[in-house]
Amino acid sequence: MSLNVQHLENEIIDQYLYDEHPSRPWIIGFSGGKDSTMLLQIVWNALKRIEPVLLTRQIYVVCNDTLVENPRIVKFINKTLKRIQKEANLNDFPIIVHQTMPNLENTFWVKLIGLGYPAPNKFYRWCTERLKIDPTTRFIKETASINEEAIILLGTRSDESSNRAASIRKHEVKGQRLRKHLLPNVFVYAPIKDVTTNEVWQYLNQVPPPWGGTHKELVTLYRNANAGDCPLVIDDTTPSCGNSRFGCWTCTVVNKDKSMEGLIDNGEEWMQPLADIRNFLIETRDNPEQYRQRERRDGSVHERFWGPYTFETRVEILKRILKAQKLIEASEGIELITHQEMVLIQYYWFRDCFFKTKVSQVYNRIFKTQIDMSKQEEKYKQEADLLKKSCKQEPKDVELIQDLLALQKTKTLMIRKRGLQSDIDNRLNQFIEELKKSKNEN
Repeated sequence: MSLNVQHLENEIIDQYLYDEHPSRPWIIGFSGGKDSTMLLQIVWNALKRIEPVLLTRQIYVVCNDTLVENPRIVKFINKTLKRIQKEANLNDFPIIVHQTMPNLENTFWVKLIGLGYPAPNKFYRWCTERLKIDPTTRFIKETASINEEAIILLGTRSDESSNRAASIRKHEVKGQRLRKHLLPNVFVYAPIKDVTTNEVWQYLNQVPPPWGGTHKELVTLYRNANAGDCPLVIDDTTPSCGNSRFGCWTCTVVNKDKSMEGLIDNGEEWMQPLADIRNFLIETRDNPEQYRQRERRDGSVHERFWGPYTFETRVEILKRILKAQKLIEASEGIELITHQEMVLIQYYWFRDCFFKTKVSQVYNRIFKTQIDMSKQEEKYKQEADLLKKSCKQEPKDVELIQDLLALQKTKTLMIRKRGLQSDIDNRLNQFIEELKKSKNEN
């Protein structure tokens, strides 16, 4: 192997032991793909060469789950993460595996079906920030705040693309391993930035994962999907995963999902309903006159810009998801949309005065069940009616109060009140700024 692995491990050991701030933790971005796997493996093998008594720096292996990841990849990654944590515990390594996920109010289906957001395109990628950047940024900020500083280790490589190479050159500091991140007190370390793609595969084919098993499944996934992994996204400079990626199965930013098509062609036929839903989302996005409202959420009508999906479109998307879930749930054990998401979707439907069709009705028809949400639904309906009556004199207050109620309901559904006060404060501050802006314009 032409790659000098020992040199990479030596650099990592040096950074770990002789950092001028030995208490700042490492956050390793792990997507389960070839680059992040190589990064973690080299770090792991470097740690094995350090005296156990010196392993005092905390290391977090952070993986982002958008909740709409390719299910085949999710199974593989979850299995890998369990192995990593188990083996780290057995070796007394200071490694903690952590998965970041979007807040309930920001999940793909809540935004798309609940609020009628159109399927993303390359000009309006509303999903990237909410599903990827925000959850990971929250974790990084919390970690950096507790420890004053933090270092993010990424498997980014100059050989990936000319854009990636230019980005690395732009942000690196000559003669230094670390570069500043956009977040305060956060630094980035890219140990394998000069490693070529061929060297990555040579390494993975010759060196087995130290947490057990082999790389055979990883290699097979790449071969079958004709794809590359979607890296951990930590800022809005990261481009779309593009045509070669393991990412969200709902991704409509690209015209064709070559990775999903490749998996289906190579025996994963159960994924065909997911591909059909993705294609339908593209159709709804590209034909606004058929699937979207003329009126935007603020009540305005613009000759060039359309409003959210019509209620009928949202119901149709939900039907297709639940039908696909019914088909694959028994054989694959995969949940495409959660119960919590459906409850919040129903709340938003009532908030927008959509009372004709209920989420529970759609679910019951498809799954032949008798789930009764009538009490909850009636409560939401009464709440929406009362709110509109109470705010007749100040209609702008309706949206603010609805947003605050949605935040409270989100935290209740997730059985997690932590962070609710800061979310409410942020929304109030945003509302105040909107009022000031409105007064200045008038």
